[in-house]
Parts: sequence; structure tokens; C-alpha cells
Amino acid sequence: MRFVDEVNIRVEAGDGGGGCVSFRREKYIPLGGPDGGDGGDGGDVYLVATNQINTLADFRFHSVHRGQRGENGRGRNCTGKSGDDCNIRVPVGTSAIDIVTGETIGDLVEEGDILLVAKGGFHGLGNTRFKSSTNRAPRKATEGTLGESREVKLELRLIADIGLLGKPNAGKSSLIRKVSSARPKVADYPFTTLQPNLGVVRVGTARSFTMADIPGIVEGAAQGVGLGLQFLKHLTRTSLLLHLVDINPIETEEGPVTGAKTIISELEEWSTALAEKPRWLVLNKIDTFLADQVEMHCLKIIEELDWNGRVFRISAIRGDGIDELVYALMAFVEAQNNKETLLSG
Repeated sequence: MRFVDEVNIRVEAGDGGGGCVSFRREKYIPLGGPDGGDGGDGGDVYLVATNQINTLADFRFHSVHRGQRGENGRGRNCTGKSGDDCNIRVPVGTSAIDIVTGETIGDLVEEGDILLVAKGGFHGLGNTRFKSSTNRAPRKATEGTLGESREVKLELRLIADIGLLGKPNAGKSSLIRKVSSARPKVADYPFTTLQPNLGVVRVGTARSFTMADIPGIVEGAAQGVGLGLQFLKHLTRTSLLLHLVDINPIETEEGPVTGAKTIISELEEWSTALAEKPRWLVLNKIDTFLADQVEMHCLKIIEELDWNGRVFRISAIRGDGIDELVYALMAFVEAQNNKETLLSG
């Protein structure tokens, strides 16, 4: 199925059923009084998060979702049946945004999360409601109110602990293949990744974290060049970014430092919050240099980038430095989880 992470839909909650004007008619009871029942409430429209689907592709073919109308009230004080709710299943990580106002209605970040996006209409009142000591035969009833309707933008953002960031062909897909069971396409030319990939990295028994890979980012991405920009939102829910740098980009004239600075610049232009996330530098493809040249070349890149954070030297293909990186990531994720537990407690 084609990956789709952004789609517009229309939601229409059900209208409330109308109240009934009726009078009791029984033998020997000529003045039975009003007995018109209320209508039923209109059905609501909900989004329900599930792990059983991972794309919004189905909404391209089914874009209108409606709650059921409430039934009208009937005589003998019979209340109309409320309309059935409309439950729309969406992937975990989906955000709902009102297209007209730009308001974020809510996020669904865990399995089973439910979000009300359109409220059904309130039921109309039957004439029984209007009887009083001075009005014993009311002929008044009210119509149900209209259900809400709105245009909603669904936006899927992958939920991952670690996000991979880098130029095309930096080795992001090779890394996620090496450490997880994810199998993104890998080839010796750029832009092999055309959609986000999510992998689970297992570190021993009952220890794991998730890693997200997005298409490479090129210069001008903040203005819409390339594919990486439209998928950057998938990194907003991550706790840590791994900035992969190809230390020997023989396919292009652009050096590793220039390429890394381009990524940082585009990131800052697209989102200040994303640019301020914790970020580690991962120097990849050390297997393309002789062993005695690797450290000198890496130190030169670190110095020119004026990098003062954590740095790892790896070969995603050969496996050099992978264990050290994975265990450091696991420790970071566990520390973050412990911090969140303390804050919530």
C-alpha cells in the first residue's frame, strides 16, 4: 500500500431527531393529555487510534464520514433512538487539524486513544415537555439541532525514539537495516528512500527502542526542494536526532562539512523546535579510508563543524562502531523514560 501521511477529510455529525406533538387517545379518557416523546441525539464522529494500520492511504478514496441522524420522537412518550456514532480508525501518531481555523483538535499518540472531532446534534423536545398547570394541551415541539460539520486535515507523524537525519546517500537506510529488521531500499545512488521507515532496535532482553528514517534533505528543502522537507514532521516526536554524515561523499563535489552545514541550516529554517532537539553526530563510511587515516579525517570534520556534542564513528555496511552507538542510544532512551516517569509521578 502506498504510504500517505497527510490527507483532508470532511466529518459530519448526525442531526438531532425532532420532538413529537401527540396526545394520549384511549377509550373513556377523552382528555388524556400530551404524550409526545423527545427525539434522539445525533451520532458523534470520533477518531480512534490503532496500530493495525500505518498509513492514511484509505482516506484518499473515502473522504466523507458521517454520524447517523437521531430518530424523531413518537407518541406514548416514546423517545427516538439516538444515531450511531461514526468511529474512524487512524494510525497511532495522527494529528487532527481544523482546516478553516488552523486549530489543532488533538493528537492520538497511543493505541486506543479516542478524539471527538464532530459533536452530534441535541435532540428535539416533545410536547410532553411543555405541559404545565396553565397549558395542559401544548401543541409545541422543537426540532433537533444540527450536528457539527468541519473540514479536517489528518497528519500522521511517526512516533519514534530516535530520528535519522542526513543528506541523500549518507547511509541512513543502511544503518536502520543493520540495527533493526526494517528493510528500506539501499543502493549506490541518492534518493533511494522515498518514504519514512520505522525500525525497532532490540538490545538484549526486554530492551528496545524505535528508529525513524526519512528521505535525505538537500539545499533549499525549506522552500520545498526534494522530499525530505515534507517528511521532517516525522522527526518532531523523536527524543534524539542522529545526524549522519558521509565522511567521503565521492558521488558529489560537496564535502562532508558543507553538506552537514546545509542540513543544519535547513533544519533551523524549517523548525526552531526541531533544530533545538538533542542531536548526535555520526560520521559514517569510515571503511572508505585506511585505518590510520580515519581519525585524522574525522577530527578535521569535527573541528570545521565546531561540533561540541557527542560523536560516533561508524561503518553502517561493515558494522564498525555500531554496537557502541546502539548501547549509547539505549542508555539515552532509558534515561529519558526514567525522567518522564519521575515528572509524571
